[in-house]
Amino acid sequence: MIKVLLAEDQGMMRGALALLLGLEEDIEVVAQVGAGDEIVPAALDALPDVALLDIELPGRSGLDAAADLRTRCPDCRVLILTTFGRPGYLRRAMEAGAAGFLVKDGPVEELAAAIRRVLAGETVIDPSLAAAALSAGPNPLTAREMDVLNAAADGATVADIAARVYLSESTVRNYLSSAIGKTGTRNRTEAVRAARRQGWL
Repeated sequence: MIKVLLAEDQGMMRGALALLLGLEEDIEVVAQVGAGDEIVPAALDALPDVALLDIELPGRSGLDAAADLRTRCPDCRVLILTTFGRPGYLRRAMEAGAAGFLVKDGPVEELAAAIRRVLAGETVIDPSLAAAALSAGPNPLTAREMDVLNAAADGATVADIAARVYLSESTVRNYLSSAIGKTGTRNRTEAVRAARRQGWL
């Protein structure tokens, strides 16, 4: 049996996925969690072969948890399953060590086949998303620019951002200006929106 951990914050979706995957003769869902910070403890407890992770979860993202699973549970293969087919998310998932990346609107048979394929050592990526990621190119933002944009997302002042990321106000202004330039936008609100749309944040 292929043991699967399922991380999905919407209870109905999580239950439906577990039920559908349970109908497969060779797949057993051994753990279900609804928050990102529950993934690693559940994996250490259940020792799944494959972790099926959503990206946007309360607590922490599935992408962050995927990176932790790579070191804490190296025998567990990670398959990202998300509503948001953003090129930047795919790139970040691969950097975090994910073996696959699928969008949620595919048929369940495709998901079951992908679980088997990643367990066999293959990399499985939604073809349309792979093409979009290649055409989008790499994330142009530095880690610090991303930190500053994340801190600016709720409309915080430069002083607030500086306090959150432990930088001077002038340095924050420089990072914001650079991020605005790289995203081709007019202000930080648009820069945050553009970076999220690409999956860079």
